[in-house]
Amino acid sequence: MTAGPASTPGGPGRGLDDATVARIADELAEATRSRGTIERISARFPEATIEDSYAVQRIWRARREEAGARLVGRKIGLTSKAMQFATGITEPDYGVIFADQAYPSGATVEHAQWSNVRVEVELAFVLRSPLEGQGLTVEQVLDATEVVVPALEILDSHIELEGRTIVDTISDNAALGAIVVGDVEIGPRDRNLAWIGAHCLVNGEIIETGVSGGVLGNPAHGVAWLAGKLAQHGDRLEAGELILAGSFTRPVWVQPGDVVTTHFQDMGSIEVTFR
Repeated sequence: MTAGPASTPGGPGRGLDDATVARIADELAEATRSRGTIERISARFPEATIEDSYAVQRIWRARREEAGARLVGRKIGLTSKAMQFATGITEPDYGVIFADQAYPSGATVEHAQWSNVRVEVELAFVLRSPLEGQGLTVEQVLDATEVVVPALEILDSHIELEGRTIVDTISDNAALGAIVVGDVEIGPRDRNLAWIGAHCLVNGEIIETGVSGGVLGNPAHGVAWLAGKLAQHGDRLEAGELILAGSFTRPVWVQPGDVVTTHFQDMGSIEVTFR
């Protein structure tokens, strides 16, 4: 699809009109169903802005909720230098997590349900109370957190990888495929959340290592960033939501038949098998 004639943007900060945004959301929905990819939005619509991409994401979210999907959390992406270097994108983004995208450690999952399948190592915050507004501190995030758990993110990109920009990743729900959550819970102040190390192994071989401080110095900073960004969009984090705080390793490619194991420092292990 190529860009059409110039039209009126859909709102403040927007470069695309509502019809174009809806059409892009339809393309991504079809790519999800077909497990395929589409040409970069940023290449076809160079006038597209970050606000346009979040508008695409909101349409996708609304359609999933109308079909009965239940939101259980949010993901933050591109918060570490490792991930920014790997993607060439220099600012964070966010997406939403639905219940059917969450698996427990030990799960066997179908590799073919996703495109460009990679995994990342993260910490996740489960909230005890809402978080809202800009300029929140780490202490405010910890006060609002019930527990912190280890997690793996499964990436699922429906937009061609080469040359992606932030506009492309946000439109694609920040490339979230699924999450795998470990069964060890710690209190938000039980450990220094900036100093939790992890090894990521594929079929028993260590492929990536990292430490949680790679996420903005402390993953709680990522949660604070998200609360501030949501406030700009008239939204907030709710009690009970699980917040995937951002990867502190580079993405690791996985293939059918692979077993991925991640060992977290004093937080147990996660294992997932890709069938």
